[in-house]
Amino acid sequence: MTTFRWITTPLPVHLPVRQVYGFCFDDTGRVLLREDAGRYGLPGGKPEPGEDAPTTLARECDEESQITIGPPRYLGYQEVTDDGQPPYAQLRYAARITAFLERRPDPDTGRVYGRLLTPLNKAPALLNWGIDGLLQSADAVHAARELGLDPTTEREDTWRN
Repeated sequence: MTTFRWITTPLPVHLPVRQVYGFCFDDTGRVLLREDAGRYGLPGGKPEPGEDAPTTLARECDEESQITIGPPRYLGYQEVTDDGQPPYAQLRYAARITAFLERRPDPDTGRVYGRLLTPLNKAPALLNWGIDGLLQSADAVHAARELGLDPTTEREDTWRN
């Protein structure tokens, strides 16, 4: 059984990072969700050798969702434990989208993912991450405000394909 635990303290040195994901906000405070066959996720993925977490996030945002982002702000990490295996971390950041680029296939999968801009309060249900998703979204509200955005204003969803 896999377990997840949301933690907002700095990442322990001994805990390996397997994934880096971002709550990426447009100028109106909506968050971008990547859509793949009716399932939603945050842009992000696996670090490549020698990459730090912000570099991984920027690369994955470009490859998966064709966006560029400003400097990301660390939110915390999800500690993941798989059936007796050592735990690992999935980092979470918040960042402001600086540009939407021309659509192209993800070099890893060859697919072009959908891009949904949605108010942050709708993200937990779309992500379907349970209580940890709610906690992460709550922390993303504070980070978005530090980025000069108001993610609590209700706005309509927008597809950017």
